[in-house]
Amino acid sequence: MKDNQDYLDVLRKVNSNPNSSQRTLAKELGFSLGKLNYCLQALKKKGLIKIKNFKKQKNKFNYFQYVITPKGISERTKLTLNFMKRKMREYDELKKEIEETEKKENNN
Repeated sequence: MKDNQDYLDVLRKVNSNPNSSQRTLAKELGFSLGKLNYCLQALKKKGLIKIKNFKKQKNKFNYFQYVITPKGISERTKLTLNFMKRKMREYDELKKEIEETEKKENNN
């Protein structure tokens, strides 16, 4: 379950800024660089993102662009729906708990 949430967070972040460095993405997500790399590689292996490697200048550093595939867009949508369903269930449970607590307090 936690991996799905991590993958959803990475897909969202990559979608909003595909040119971010891994270091920037990791910082914004609150992940270690290793964890982010693990997530990116898992998403790539599942065919949810493509990682394009570009050389800025000869003998200089490389940079990457992360592109969400159509399969990735579909998966992100599914993960988002599952997240929303889970949050709605949590909300309903909390609301019921509050109502029961208020009912008990009113009876006393």
